[in-house]
Amino acid sequence: MESNAPSPAISRRRFAAGAATAAVWIMTACGPKRLHEVPRARLKKAIQELERQYSSNHSKQITVSDAPPLPGVEFAYALDLSRCIGCRRCVYACVQENNQSREPQLHWIRVLSMEKEKGVDLSHADPYYNPPEVPEPGHFYVPVACQQCRNAPCTKVCPTGATWTEPDGIVVIDYDWCIGCRYCMAACPYGARHFNWTTPGIPEAEINSQTHYLGNRPRPKGVVEKCTFCIQRVRQGRYPACVEVCPAGARKFGNLLDKDSEIRYIIEHKRVLVLKEDLNTLPRFFYFYAT
Repeated sequence: MESNAPSPAISRRRFAAGAATAAVWIMTACGPKRLHEVPRARLKKAIQELERQYSSNHSKQITVSDAPPLPGVEFAYALDLSRCIGCRRCVYACVQENNQSREPQLHWIRVLSMEKEKGVDLSHADPYYNPPEVPEPGHFYVPVACQQCRNAPCTKVCPTGATWTEPDGIVVIDYDWCIGCRYCMAACPYGARHFNWTTPGIPEAEINSQTHYLGNRPRPKGVVEKCTFCIQRVRQGRYPACVEVCPAGARKFGNLLDKDSEIRYIIEHKRVLVLKEDLNTLPRFFYFYAT
């Protein structure tokens, strides 16, 4: 006899797992998902369509680059803890350069205030410090963003392959493949990935019109985003926005494969540390003390 009883409720975990499996099947059937695997004609057409869409939505001309990794380059970052003054100018330069939401605010860089007596202690870090002036006596500051790990946990858990590490060391996200499951957020030990809960609010006058497909192009609601070392800038031979804006010269950036670069000098001659070294994520983001 056929039962009219309702079927058991499906848990959120079972639903997410089923959705992820379905997405993988669909995307595998549809073809390649890496940017460099897409036929050039198809990619060019897709980028032109994105430019039309973004320009229409934001009432200004927006270009989308697909600049590939530079040969012989592996980007790395170093931050001088003895110079950072905790002013957060890097945070807001990043917001403007990378088209992050202003309403609600979304920050790819978090600056943590720590007490000098306790040293680098993440359990006592304060990301919401607000003294009358910085630097605050007895404190130092540790900015944290994506660590661009060689052994990145986030890329291993993505069910759709929407995130991966490029040959130049930048961990990227293809927002068209992200299904918003947030597995990568759970896997990241640095809290460096951020979810768009609402349609990003960006004033038209402030939106950066020079964008990259894997970087700062406008993101939709419901995807995860993160720092990409300003991929739209560094692949054009420029520094990330946060490096340029730092008033104390605490931020350094360069090619790890260039033995004459400043980044190599710092790694080889300064007191260098990485966050959560015991996790074996092998970050390309280094902290050091110049003095």
